[in-house]
Amino acid sequence: MIIESILSEYRRYKALAEMAVSQVKDDDLHKSFGDEGNSIAVIMTHLSGNIKSRFTAFLIEDGEKPWRRRDEEFEDRQEERTTLLATWDEAWRVLFDAIRGLEDLDLGRIVSIRGKELTISDALQRSLTHLSYHVGQIVLLARFHAGREWKSLSIPRGSSGEYNLNPTKERHPDQPPNSQRPATDR
Repeated sequence: MIIESILSEYRRYKALAEMAVSQVKDDDLHKSFGDEGNSIAVIMTHLSGNIKSRFTAFLIEDGEKPWRRRDEEFEDRQEERTTLLATWDEAWRVLFDAIRGLEDLDLGRIVSIRGKELTISDALQRSLTHLSYHVGQIVLLARFHAGREWKSLSIPRGSSGEYNLNPTKERHPDQPPNSQRPATDR
């Protein structure tokens, strides 16, 4: 039950990022604000590298793989949207496959990230926190780039009262965690 809840949160963040990115023009995927700012494409590339590294052979290898080139993830490669999304989807497939292989009893098992031992529970929480941080950046950048064309990913401004009469984005405790969320782990 806990693993399914965690998996549901990963699905939710993946969907949020993808809904935000779908509202951005191709050229804007590579625009950043300021000299040291990251573009949406750079953040997605970084998350893809992080996710793939952490969840490839999750239970038996250190989460920071020798083949990962983290510093290069922050260099804008000017990749086309299709290439960027293919890399993104590949990383997420690795994550979903690794988590689907877990059970709640596994949460106390030990994994390693950069030589530091963590319980699976701690590693998953750490990963979700990192992911939510960067997905928030993607959403914020997408919102700036979309401007007036932006479509809210949650409750639109000024609509809280109306939404509260019919909270369609909420999940009843008896429903499966992904019953009202898009299946984005294909």
